Amino acid sequence: MDLTERKKRILRAIIESYIETAEPVGSKAVAANIGIEVSSATIRNEMADLESMGLLEKPHTSAGRVPSPLGYRLYVNELMEEHKLSIQETQRINQALRMKMRELDRVLTEAGRVVSQLTNYPAFALSSGSGRVTIRRFDLLMVERNAFIIVVMTDTNIVRNRLMRLPSDLTEAQLQMLNTLLNTTFTGLSLEEITPELMRVAQHAAGEAYGLISLVVSFAIEVLEALEQRTVHTSGITHLLELPEYRSLDRAQPLMSYLSDENDPAHFPIPKDNPMDILIGPENVADALKDSSVVVASYDIGDGMRGVIGVVGPTRMDYAKITARLSYLAEGLSRLFGRGELPGGTDDKK
Repeated sequence: MDLTERKKRILRAIIESYIETAEPVGSKAVAANIGIEVSSATIRNEMADLESMGLLEKPHTSAGRVPSPLGYRLYVNELMEEHKLSIQETQRINQALRMKMRELDRVLTEAGRVVSQLTNYPAFALSSGSGRVTIRRFDLLMVERNAFIIVVMTDTNIVRNRLMRLPSDLTEAQLQMLNTLLNTTFTGLSLEEITPELMRVAQHAAGEAYGLISLVVSFAIEVLEALEQRTVHTSGITHLLELPEYRSLDRAQPLMSYLSDENDPAHFPIPKDNPMDILIGPENVADALKDSSVVVASYDIGDGMRGVIGVVGPTRMDYAKITARLSYLAEGLSRLFGRGELPGGTDDKK
């Protein structure tokens, strides 16, 4: 829709005034805000033209105007100036973005600490994705000539999206071609497989086309990384030294070092198909655990992620007590953290 510069200024002034006050806007208020010298009569004529174009509406009880949905759309697409966040705003947003991970870390740390205190054995707690995650489909939605929304869905039904702005225009046909290429080339691939495939495509795609492909695939990689990342916390490692089996430092040291290595969460056991696993002595893959037993339970965190909590101790541990405690704690954490419910139980009043 072609508008003169004056009409654009008037429309923007009306919309921004209405956003601030929620009151219909008259010509005098517009004259004070458009930044150019123009008579009230001229402004009224321009406002009438904008109304006839469907960009403004006139409430029955007022001489002022309010924006129409079409007027808001034109404002958003062409007239709205970019808002620069203040330092305080960015700090609040960043704090909110970190809140969930801090909450997750707090839950994991507290869960491990409680289990270690209940059992007098070392405990570990970690978060994990749901195994091998892949992208099921891509959807690219045109917003305007130089902006589109990326939507990715994983095979675990997690959906993430991001608005992308480009330095140059993109046609609807180009966007659909890109969408088709992504869905035929990059779906069904894990995090380890998707980057080599991107490198292969780079050998055949033109520079501008590869730039767009890389933009979307990089976002998909971010999604997969977030779903597969793990954070591990250990508690009560020194409890080992209180047990007869580990009073010898030569025997305790390898296991204590193993449990202390929080930077390598991949070596901590995770239940495969069952909500709880018991690994006794040689059933453990890691050499440091060959003379010990591990009891590990999983619980639902949400967003396709699981929490895992486990106990490490001698093979003579009381498996019945430990599995009961871990099972109850895991179910409570699933209710509280994954499903947003308070845990119930018959023992609450005892």
